[in-house]
Amino acid sequence: MGVVGAGVGCGVGYGVGTSAAAILVLFILLVIITRSFAI
Repeated sequence: MGVVGAGVGCGVGYGVGTSAAAILVLFILLVIITRSFAI
């Protein structure tokens, strides 16, 4: 998977990774906020 990503290009791979990380962070924050209000 890493080799394929390197073949596609560091720019594209980095962009996809950043988007996935951003979505994951937003999802975690949403869960924390929801739990805080639920309690």
